[in-house]
Amino acid sequence: MTSDILHSGFAAIIGRPNVGKSTLLNCLLGEKLSITSPKPQTTRWQILGIKTFNQAQIIYIDTPGIHRDAKRAMNRYLNRIANAVVLDADVIIFMIDATRWHAEDELVLKKIKEAEKPVILVVNKIDLLTDKALLLPLIDKLKNKLQFTHIIPVSAITEENTDLLESEIARLLPAGPQLFPEDQLTDKSMRFQAAEIIREKLIMVTEEELPYTTTVEIEQFEEKEKITEIGAVIWVERQGQKIIIIGKKGARLKKVGTQARRELENRLGTKVFLRLWVKVKENWTDDEKAMRGLGYE
Repeated sequence: MTSDILHSGFAAIIGRPNVGKSTLLNCLLGEKLSITSPKPQTTRWQILGIKTFNQAQIIYIDTPGIHRDAKRAMNRYLNRIANAVVLDADVIIFMIDATRWHAEDELVLKKIKEAEKPVILVVNKIDLLTDKALLLPLIDKLKNKLQFTHIIPVSAITEENTDLLESEIARLLPAGPQLFPEDQLTDKSMRFQAAEIIREKLIMVTEEELPYTTTVEIEQFEEKEKITEIGAVIWVERQGQKIIIIGKKGARLKKVGTQARRELENRLGTKVFLRLWVKVKENWTDDEKAMRGLGYE
């Protein structure tokens, strides 16, 4: 560890689903860590992304989107994770979509007010605005909702204003030494990352309704001299979903496997032999015991 770190702490990226939290994390780290997709509720875990620079170490926390619908065990689990992170963080990055203020943004704002932490309001997706002047009335409206430490319009896609955001986060962190080695990127194992990479490809390849009822469990992760062998199970809730994922003559599952293997080889820097199976666990997203068995704790 270096001895010249002056500020170190946790910055939680909080917001409703699909505002770009994981994309922002990857942008700030300069490396893909969290999986992303256009579909809500892609992030299911609390993921740490660690960046050490310029006398500061920021431990970013990517979180699931806070949402109103908590009917199923999975939804309640996602909200619990996000709510806990709000209480634990040193700095809160409240992220919204520049194109509209949503009712679920109000829900997130209520949680943030209860935490009484420094809050930076990040207005994301400004690259989608045809006229940046449209930001002014939105920002004026939001100023009255909470005394934000800063309000920073950004684009996580084009990286506009992300350097400014990062410098302000570092300035707000408590004084103290770094908490992780400077070359550590995350708290998540490569085994965990492999499961997430497979799940990301699954989300992108399969039908729209399937991402919410699928998860990936790594059964084998063996690093050999010239190749890494990975065996993974894709869990679904119904037999019909299994048929959809496998596809005609196995074509869709093969596509998922090919895309995942390529990214895994880039990440690991080695050849990868990937085996995928699809299995059914009835109603697992509404069964807390089944969820715990699949790592959702």
